[in-house]
Amino acid sequence: MAKIIVEGNGPLNGKIKISGAKNAALPLICAGLLTADPFTLTNVPDLRDINTLLDLLKSFGAQTSFKDSTVKIDAKDITSTTAEYDLVSQMRASVLVLGPLVARFGKARVSLPGGCAIGSRPVDLHLSGLEALGAKIDLHEGYIEATAEDGLKGAHITFPKVSVGATENIMMAAVLAKGQTILSNAAREPEIVDLGECLKAMGAKIKGLGDDTIIIEGVDELHGCEHAVVADRIEAGTYMIAAAMTGGNVTITHCRPDHLDALITPMKLAGIMIETTADTINVERPKGQKIQAVDIMTEPYPGFPTDLQAQFMAMLTLSEGAGMVTETIFENRFMHVPELARMGAHINVHQASALVRGTDKLKGAQVMATDLRASVSLVLAGLVAEGKTHVNRIYHLERGYENLVDKLSACGAKLKRVND
Repeated sequence: MAKIIVEGNGPLNGKIKISGAKNAALPLICAGLLTADPFTLTNVPDLRDINTLLDLLKSFGAQTSFKDSTVKIDAKDITSTTAEYDLVSQMRASVLVLGPLVARFGKARVSLPGGCAIGSRPVDLHLSGLEALGAKIDLHEGYIEATAEDGLKGAHITFPKVSVGATENIMMAAVLAKGQTILSNAAREPEIVDLGECLKAMGAKIKGLGDDTIIIEGVDELHGCEHAVVADRIEAGTYMIAAAMTGGNVTITHCRPDHLDALITPMKLAGIMIETTADTINVERPKGQKIQAVDIMTEPYPGFPTDLQAQFMAMLTLSEGAGMVTETIFENRFMHVPELARMGAHINVHQASALVRGTDKLKGAQVMATDLRASVSLVLAGLVAEGKTHVNRIYHLERGYENLVDKLSACGAKLKRVND
């Protein structure tokens, strides 16, 4: 089992290049199933989840390659529409093959998904959306069996709550449905917009991207295209917080500052200096400036991202005063709290809120990574802790951060990945 050993080593200084967004690349790879033509994605991060999903596409009979941040997919000769448990159980996003398979082939058999244990995250919104488009859904022996023998038909679907995955799945299904589909209360995340722009480049007719109402006119078929994956706003935000915590001066490059307003605003309130250009963010905590406590509440985009909540909480452990962190997206996303407490953090959790009282210093300890974002929050805490922090079970971390150790080391961090 691999782990990362981090040693507190002062400020970070330098530049960090941001990779393509994992949360955008995964649905984009699934979109490759919608066409029989060659399909190319660039700026793809080299992560465990990406390779797992490509293995899943190969199991369908698709030809895939992944080299130098470029994924090529040829799904002309699909021989199976069954997504087996052993692959789907490794990664929740595998359920995103459901919409494309049903839309193009009229059938799919997909194992119920796995992934981080941060809440129930049921797939009911995916299934009810497909049913509204005319698919017949059965759950049998742990598999979703979806069929649409006469094809899918457009419908007006109102999501009872905002769901990124359901919006993506139904978007991909609707582009090949007959007639018009309207998605109300749709997710507005940049990753949704990126998927929509790629689908449009393939010949789909979509309006309203970035709005909570998306209108899709179905087409008979899609063609191939080449599309660059949008920059990873969560990775960028993570390194912004790392710079603030260590008191460094770091320039984040190849990023989208316009996707990070919900983080930039509270960081400025916390006393962090932030300057942006079209594709860079410079983060500096002036010498002697303490981090000021602020309150945050996670919300669907454009609100504060749940995927940056754990990292922001790690920053608040060093703040002057007390800050409240309220989690509204996932019901089980405070699993990093006991691990931060092992390092000397002062955090009290009551239901969906955590009160974080700042402390002068954290201390290195043996800690356990419980999910993707929790694990990186422990690495950030280790950057400012006295002594060494051993972040164990980094399997989840490596699902979401490309070259984390190298990128932080290049800015002066002292950390290494080791195998027990």
